[in-house]
Amino acid sequence: MKRSVFAVLAALCVTGLAHAKLPAPTEEQKAAAAAAKDKAAWGDKVSTYKLCQAQDRVVAYYAKTNANAKVTPAATSACVDPGPYQAKAQAQAEVGIADSKPVPAAGAIQPGAVAKK
Repeated sequence: MKRSVFAVLAALCVTGLAHAKLPAPTEEQKAAAAAAKDKAAWGDKVSTYKLCQAQDRVVAYYAKTNANAKVTPAATSACVDPGPYQAKAQAQAEVGIADSKPVPAAGAIQPGAVAKK
């Protein structure tokens, strides 16, 4: 009897925990999540770059050791170095993207302007 009551109480506690909601993330938490996502994407680019370099080394070794190899090291694609990690806000500030405004097309009517006839 005691075990069944204990099991029911434990199930009710677990059910209550499952229905609990987390508060909405703050702006700082959103920014930290975006920064972590950006850094993870950069890490993926670095991993791809290192894999490309390793593949190039394998192709070069294969071409060097096999006389009848039909592939040459120059035939492989060039690896693109992602460079050092830069936060998006820092990269945009360096390029001037953050403060720039869109440039209107030639002949476009600006909002609030009167078209000339």
